[in-house]
Amino acid sequence: LCDARFSQKSYLNNHINCHTGVKPFKCEICDMSFNRKYDLNCHIRTHTGEKPYNCGFCDARFNQKSHIQSHRRTHTGEKPFKCELCDARFTQKPNLQNHIRTHTGEKPFKCEYCNARFNQKSNLLKHIRTHTGENPFKCEHCDATFNSKSSYTLHTKRHTSKNNYNCELCDAKFVLIKELNIHLRTHTKEKPFNCEICGARFNQKGTLRDHIRFTQEKIH
Repeated sequence: LCDARFSQKSYLNNHINCHTGVKPFKCEICDMSFNRKYDLNCHIRTHTGEKPYNCGFCDARFNQKSHIQSHRRTHTGEKPFKCELCDARFTQKPNLQNHIRTHTGEKPFKCEYCNARFNQKSNLLKHIRTHTGENPFKCEHCDATFNSKSSYTLHTKRHTSKNNYNCELCDAKFVLIKELNIHLRTHTKEKPFNCEICGARFNQKGTLRDHIRFTQEKIH
C-alpha cells in the first residue's frame, strides 16, 4: 500500500488500518472509534480529564505527549519546522502546513452551505457558524456568546483589562493595541486592505472579508 516500514508487527497492523479505514478501537463512553489504541487512550482522557504530561517550565499539564512537546517550545523558543519557500519557522507541523498554503493558494476546505473555500479547517468551522448561527463560546462575565475563540478572547479582555492604549489624536482609549491601530485609520483615512475582485479598499480586514463574501454570493 505504501513504502512505510516498522520495527514491530503491531505497528504495521495499526498503520494498515490507516489505509483500509478500519477503526477497531471504540470508545465505551461515546461513539468515537480509532484505528490505533494509542489514539483511543488519548481520546479517553478528554472524558476523564486526566492530564499525565506536565511542563517542566510551568504548571501546565496535557493529555497527550505531542501537546506537551509543542507547549514546551513556547518556553524554549524552538521552531523546528521551516518553510522551504520563505524564512518563516513554526513550533508545530500543522502550522507550517497551513502557512505553505498561503504560498500555493491551496484551499482544500470547502463550505457545504456555499462555495466558499479555506486554507485552514479552523477558518472553515468559523465560517460555517455564520450559516448555522452557532455561538459556542460564552463569556463567563456576561451573557455574550461568540462564534470564534478569537472574538471570545478579545471580549473577555474587555472585562479583565484596563484601557492601556490611548489615541494621541482624540480621547479614545483601547484595551488592545490592535484596536488602537484600527481606530487610528479613522483619522489617517488609511485603507490597507483591498479587494482583488473589484479593487475596493477597506480600513479593516473584517470589512474586506464581509465585502468578498457578499460579492461571491452576488456572483453565484
